[in-house]
This record gives sequence, C-alpha cells and structure tokens, in this order.
Amino acid sequence: MSKPLYLGIATSTGDGRAGGQARTDDGLLDLSLAIPKEMGGPGGATNPEQLFAAGWASCFHSALKAVAAQQHTRVSDSAVVAEVQVHATAEGGFSLSAALHAELSGVDQVTADKLVEAAHAICPYSNATRGNIPVTVDATVA
Repeated sequence: MSKPLYLGIATSTGDGRAGGQARTDDGLLDLSLAIPKEMGGPGGATNPEQLFAAGWASCFHSALKAVAAQQHTRVSDSAVVAEVQVHATAEGGFSLSAALHAELSGVDQVTADKLVEAAHAICPYSNATRGNIPVTVDATVA
C-alpha cells in the first residue's frame, strides 16, 4: 500500500450504536448514537449506517465532480443520495447493502451514466465495498 494521504480517527464510547457516543479526534464530529426505531431501538439520534451513507455520498459526489472535470464535462448541478441498508443474516448476524443515486443536470443520460460508472471506479468507499456488499449505482438527469 502507498503512504496514506490522510488519516481519519473516530472513537466510539459508551454502548456503541445503542446509546453511545462517536467523536472524531479533532472534535469536529461529536454525536450521540441510537438504534433506529425500525430495528427495535428508541431512535432519536444518528446511527452508523447514516454516518456511512453521509460519508459515501460525499465522497462519491467528489469523485463524480473529479471525473467530470477530467473528462472536460460541465455538470451544471449535482447531488448524490446514498442508501445504506441493514439486513439480518440466517446466522443471526447482520449485513449491509447500498444504493447510490446520482442526480445531474447539464448532461444527457448516456454521459451521466458514464460519469457515475467512472466515479464508482475511483471512489474510495466504492473500492472498499466492491465485492463485499451488494451495491447499485444509477444516474438521473434532472
């Protein structure tokens, strides 16, 4: 592996996702966690899947903008929605799946599809999950 460009550090304390805290080493992120109501918890606070979805959506969006710039393609407006789902396994554990939805303006559908596929090829979150969890990506031209 090459030398890291950046190291992100976060610590979970208390009861983890079941009422604990998550905090980054620089203190810029400091929040309470809760199990979502849909999973039998109280809700009312964020959960790891939301954090993962926010990170992936942001990273993928940056990758999308980077590949558009590399290909000299002007996108007038864009957004990325990441959906991270939790599934129960037959063994009593849990697994994840994800869907990434890119919304773009200023390009046609074929170009949007190509940009999304190129972004999926370079995004670190996409590369980390590739082959590990089911992931779908799609583009909508607005």
